[in-house]
Amino acid sequence: MAMMRYRNLSGNSGVRRYEIGADSIRVEFVGGATYLYDHAAPGRAEVEIMKALAEAGQGLATFISQHVGEHYAVRLR
Repeated sequence: MAMMRYRNLSGNSGVRRYEIGADSIRVEFVGGATYLYDHAAPGRAEVEIMKALAEAGQGLATFISQHVGEHYAVRLR
């Protein structure tokens, strides 16, 4: 599955693209850093919220900064 462009409805998000998996979400930020978040880190509840926010096109970067922080599974680049 290819990464989808984040709709960025607020117009000032730090998220550029995302890819949703069965138990994960991969997020690429504007600066190019890409992280994988999964049910192990930061956890199922957080990942499912992140998936919904990604599909809605709003609130993902804010949620990550306020509730997830550095609790990612792996930094991909």
